[in-house]
Amino acid sequence: MSKINVAKYSGFCFGVKRAVDMALEESRKSDNVIMLGDIVHNEHVVKKIDDAGVKVMNELSTEDPGTLLLRAHGAVPGVYEEAKKMNYNVVDATCPLVIEIHEIVKKMEEEKYRIVVIGDYGHDEVVGISGQVKDAIVIAKPEDVKDKLPKMSRKLGVVVQSTQNIDNARKIISELVPYCQELKFVDTICKPTKLYQAEIRKMPHENDVMIIVGSFTSANTKRLAEISTELNSRSYQVESAQDLERGWFDNADNIGVTAGASTPDWIIEEVVEKIKELTG
Repeated sequence: MSKINVAKYSGFCFGVKRAVDMALEESRKSDNVIMLGDIVHNEHVVKKIDDAGVKVMNELSTEDPGTLLLRAHGAVPGVYEEAKKMNYNVVDATCPLVIEIHEIVKKMEEEKYRIVVIGDYGHDEVVGISGQVKDAIVIAKPEDVKDKLPKMSRKLGVVVQSTQNIDNARKIISELVPYCQELKFVDTICKPTKLYQAEIRKMPHENDVMIIVGSFTSANTKRLAEISTELNSRSYQVESAQDLERGWFDNADNIGVTAGASTPDWIIEEVVEKIKELTG
């Protein structure tokens, strides 16, 4: 039987767990709890929240305002202000580490820095961060710098989406240097992400096969899969145990399993049990 090595740091980070727990708690208090979008990027968690009665809406409604739960990724200030005006009870489940990034960009704007957010275009967290200031520039890839910054800036203040790949951030920063006289960089990649990524840079060398568990809509899970694949071509991302294929594990003595920060423990456990079944 193959040996299965589960990453020490995988699955729910504290920010996601906190948001999910808050959503379930609010659902027990009221049958009129809404969110503007899914709580996290994981289909299994979304279903659990949906089953608890929390509704997902595209916009706020003046009809029967109840409780608005701000999700783990955070939101732009206008959402909070609009909800208050419409008499919603606002419960903020934004990850505390994301709130820290909000405060950092606001302070840098006060200090006359032009804000650059290194992150995925259109990602909920990135939208929330850039919305804290008037004129933020979002950059996802090093090659985008010349288009996003066509002319010299005196002062650039740079933060990073909390789940970004640090290697990508470093490359973008090196491209930004020629475009400013002063660059202030605050490393806002969160500790859980750094721990997950540190492990994923070791595990593919130590295992014949790597399984990365999490939704394909999850930015941090996709990054883990990308890093793993670069180091070990026998790396596979799955959403659940049903996605596993027996042939992946041929001649594999050691199998590594990790998961993104929005992947619940029970899904990881099901994947491990299925691998045991396939390799037994």
